[in-house]
Amino acid sequence: MWIEPEEVLLAGALWMSERANPFFILQRRRGHGRGGGLSGLLVGTLDVVLDSSARVAPYRILLQTADSQIYWNIACGSSRKEITEHWDWLESNLLQTISIFDNDEDVITFVKGKISGIIAEENRLKQSDDQEEDSGKFREAELKMRKLFGMPEEEKLVNYYSCSYWKGRVPRQGWLYLSINHLCFYSFLLGKEVTLVVPWTEVTQLEKNATLVFPESVRVSTRNAEHFFSMFLNINDTFKLMEQLANIAMRQLLDNEGFAADRSLPKPCKTLKNVSALKRDFDARAKNERYRSMFRLTQDERLDGHTDCTLWTPFAKMHVVGQLFISNSYVCFSSREEDLCQLIIPLREVTIVEKADSSSVLPCPVSISTKNKMNFLFANLKDRDFLVQRISDFLQRTPDSSWGDTGPLMSPCTQGSSSVLPSSSTGSDSVHKGRHYHPGLPTAKQSLLQLYHRDGPEDLGPKAMKERMKEEAWNIHFSEFGRGVCMYRTSRTRELVLNGIPESLRGELWLLFSGAQNEMASHPGYYGDLVEQAMGLCSLATEEIERDLHRSMPEHRAFQNEMGIAALRRVLTAYAHRNPNIGYCQAMNIVTSVLLLYSTEEEAFWLLVALCERMLPDYYNTRVVGALVDQGVFEDLTRAFLPQLYEHMQDLGVITTISLSWFLTLFLSVMPFDSAVLLVDCFFYEGIKVIFQVALAVLHDNMDALLACSDEGEAMTILGRYLDNVVNKQTVAPPIPHLHALLTSGDDPPPEIDVFDLIKASYEKFGSLRSDVIEQMRFKQRLKVIQSLEDTAQRSVVRAMMTESAFSIEELEELYCLFKSKHMTSCYWGSSSSAAERHDPSLPYLEQYRIDPIQFSQLFSALSPWVCGSHTAMLSARLFRLLDQNQDGLVNFKEFSTGLSGMYHGDMMEKLKLLYKLHLPPAPALPFAYVLLLVLTCYLVFLPACPLVSEVKDYRYYLRMWAKEKEPKRETIKDLPRMNQEQFIELCKTLYNMFSEEPSEQELYHAIATVASLLLRIGEVGKKFGNGAKKCEAQAPPPAQQVEEGPGEGTSAEAQICRALADAQLELPAPQTSDEETKDDTSVSSYSVVSSGSLQCEDIADDTVLVSGEHRRGSTLDADWSITFEQVLASLLTEPALVEYFERKTDIQVKIAACKAQRAVEHQISSASDHELNQHTS
Repeated sequence: MWIEPEEVLLAGALWMSERANPFFILQRRRGHGRGGGLSGLLVGTLDVVLDSSARVAPYRILLQTADSQIYWNIACGSSRKEITEHWDWLESNLLQTISIFDNDEDVITFVKGKISGIIAEENRLKQSDDQEEDSGKFREAELKMRKLFGMPEEEKLVNYYSCSYWKGRVPRQGWLYLSINHLCFYSFLLGKEVTLVVPWTEVTQLEKNATLVFPESVRVSTRNAEHFFSMFLNINDTFKLMEQLANIAMRQLLDNEGFAADRSLPKPCKTLKNVSALKRDFDARAKNERYRSMFRLTQDERLDGHTDCTLWTPFAKMHVVGQLFISNSYVCFSSREEDLCQLIIPLREVTIVEKADSSSVLPCPVSISTKNKMNFLFANLKDRDFLVQRISDFLQRTPDSSWGDTGPLMSPCTQGSSSVLPSSSTGSDSVHKGRHYHPGLPTAKQSLLQLYHRDGPEDLGPKAMKERMKEEAWNIHFSEFGRGVCMYRTSRTRELVLNGIPESLRGELWLLFSGAQNEMASHPGYYGDLVEQAMGLCSLATEEIERDLHRSMPEHRAFQNEMGIAALRRVLTAYAHRNPNIGYCQAMNIVTSVLLLYSTEEEAFWLLVALCERMLPDYYNTRVVGALVDQGVFEDLTRAFLPQLYEHMQDLGVITTISLSWFLTLFLSVMPFDSAVLLVDCFFYEGIKVIFQVALAVLHDNMDALLACSDEGEAMTILGRYLDNVVNKQTVAPPIPHLHALLTSGDDPPPEIDVFDLIKASYEKFGSLRSDVIEQMRFKQRLKVIQSLEDTAQRSVVRAMMTESAFSIEELEELYCLFKSKHMTSCYWGSSSSAAERHDPSLPYLEQYRIDPIQFSQLFSALSPWVCGSHTAMLSARLFRLLDQNQDGLVNFKEFSTGLSGMYHGDMMEKLKLLYKLHLPPAPALPFAYVLLLVLTCYLVFLPACPLVSEVKDYRYYLRMWAKEKEPKRETIKDLPRMNQEQFIELCKTLYNMFSEEPSEQELYHAIATVASLLLRIGEVGKKFGNGAKKCEAQAPPPAQQVEEGPGEGTSAEAQICRALADAQLELPAPQTSDEETKDDTSVSSYSVVSSGSLQCEDIADDTVLVSGEHRRGSTLDADWSITFEQVLASLLTEPALVEYFERKTDIQVKIAACKAQRAVEHQISSASDHELNQHTS
């Protein structure tokens, strides 16, 4: 590329001149290309270690004049082709012009001006593009990465770092390239090259550690190896980026949404030097995730910026130091000291943003007022004017909402009505008639607990008084700290939560602390519309919901009637329709039934959204990945806090058994309801750390008894008894029977444990747990869990294929890895989104990974024993069509391995049948609906005419009979259709191309020519017998016509065969290697002699003479000519060379090893149609 001219004092140092003229010199850097000797090795080593190869391309062009000792570097190139184009341009456009200049200074000035003009024009064209350009050094590094590792343009480099890679005990200094889908390393030291490519989807462990052997290093583990990298300039920055990229890869394995780019990431205002746009986007993504997690905001919230400031807290009469965060819908504040103060202000609630008067005590203040008359004063803002302008801009984009959620304290009977849509509350009953959900439903206005307690007598006992004292404490807190989403959240708020939330306020505060209230306010009417769309639809999720409805808290009278059951059905069905990736999972019914007890239907729905999508990510999918991840985190925490108990429980295998049910239901299924609901209170405020703390406290309280256990059953009994007797002595609700098994032993009743004491002990002993540490541990476990699930899927597929394939277990595992790798590569390098869209991990294991014809052709070429040269692509397409039984354009692993198994391990009969079927046209398949309609029509037409006895056989009998007929029957050679002349010619082409690399090539060519000639005569004889009756009835044609048509008819078949076989040998595709181009012609000439000699024979029919050569041109295919598979088989059996070839067993391990020995990353070329499609869609 052209560069701004820069001075070069020593033109010969480290460079070799390759071309020169009076004004320009083309140079190649030593150590690149061929030759170079010791100096080349030293330069190449220095380039890698010092990264001069990223700043200095291997080729350059210098400007020189005769009278000057100074050279000017005007162009550089990463390849000889690129630099040669620049050289040719200079010679053709500038050399003749500057040769007439008299002054050398004029030459230099002219050339520099010309090059600067070219660069300016290129920059102008680049700026017109929408894509942001990276700095020159980073662009060079990206080009170098693609060249070194064979990456396509679709593979984007995120960042690169200088480090050492430990190969054995020797560190190799080089460069680590982190791209979207791969971790790559390259080193070149004294002639020794080290290249490493690791896909992120294969990483099983990623950790930062420091040992004596590897000081402050990053360990990257895969299933087969461990890689250590050290000597980073900034190891923390590198490791964080590695974590992000590995997380994205794990998300890709979990669901197809991982392949979708986050296009709403904030764009930087200016380009930072030597930092890619992707790296900045990843940094912004990490900040967004921390911001959303800190304030429990929705997934579409994007952080715009943050700044240091102070917040005036009227309840404490002091300024609190912290940070102000601004996003598209919220203004948030978090104090520097943990739990001192946190504030969330939705912009929909803001009425006024203004700059207040500055003073020495209150410099640069900004005042924000809300609809509920609260005023917030921020000060010490560095750029106050810009901040106010940004908030004003976001306010203008925020739709004005009449959804008041921060109003004054509401009584229990009116609390639920606040969630009713304003537009819906004024509608008449006739508007809502026929709708499944409408404001007239009792559960749309009140929680189930309110509905079932309103008719009870007023309780004036001590427990009721305690409950009223809690309510009064919260009222006082609301008056001091505010109420609703704009409430100040302090350590006092946490104390009130730990003391138990009153039942009358529980639903409101759950909505507030979980962030569900913000989401519900942003989507008015969403739940009602979703219910109408979802109800009545039938799916696997709805069937499972119906099955579990009556198992959801059957001990509570709210779910002993249709009203509670119907509300639960609507919420679960609506969520399954909202999120099909999750649909419905066991344990969701238990959690949702508890939510309905304390909140209205719509509120329960949004609480479920917050639980499943933010607070317990990936918990409730088909593989409960999130729960398994937290189970691993719990094991690590047990090992850290209770090491002695951890070792003993690992031997018993208890932790993995107990923790899954604890986490999935938040202790609701293993603890009395009144006690477990207090843990849910803490969970909505603190997050998952509370569940970990309580679980650790349960193990700690039972440590002595658990250490004395000798088996898993005894340990489970101890923990079950303990949790059954965790009681809430302050509850005012009537006792709810706990249906968990009462695991008691002996006559002595077990002691009761106060749930408040358990929560207090968990904070005292394990309160040091921090959310950021838990997230770090979650990442480590997520890699283990997802890769473990992938291994399980692989074992299941291999086990299922053992009976349907002749491959060994090891071979199937290797094939599965190659097949999966090809599928994943197509997903993130494919030019269209079809590959990513078809990646659905919720499908059965055999259906999860599927490839299209392009990837199938690549695998077929690498693994098939039938290598047919230029004919391989056509054979691959035929096999793909044969294996694609459902005709969806995709082949799964079962179909792929079955087809490959027939080639490698089938006997001669199976191989020939496969070859024969490959050259037959696909049989048209009737649609299932059409066949079913035909069967039912026959039933309706013929059933009334049947005798009375047959009336007992209803339509199910006929469906069973039809199903029996549709059962796959074992295919015999008699079932194979006949092959016409055109298909036979293609079969001969395939067979001829299959023998090009065989040792007995000439013998096989002779055999196939003989077999082809024999089959031609058989087909001709069959045609004569088939057409004999017709010929007898028809009048004989004139003699002249017989003479003219006889030879043409007789020579059409063998002429086509002869020409086809000759073309199969002589025709060469465009991209051929030099070896194929210079192949000896002896095989062609010998074949021509053999084939023509074989075909020059007389047929047994009197009026037909077979000749070769004279009538090839103008010959046509014979439509009446055909042969059967039995005839093909019988003809091939006459040639021992062919029998030996097809009976020979081939070892696929050789092909697999060769495939694995190739480059780890293959270049995939997008089709022109896909490229055009992307251009149209963009």
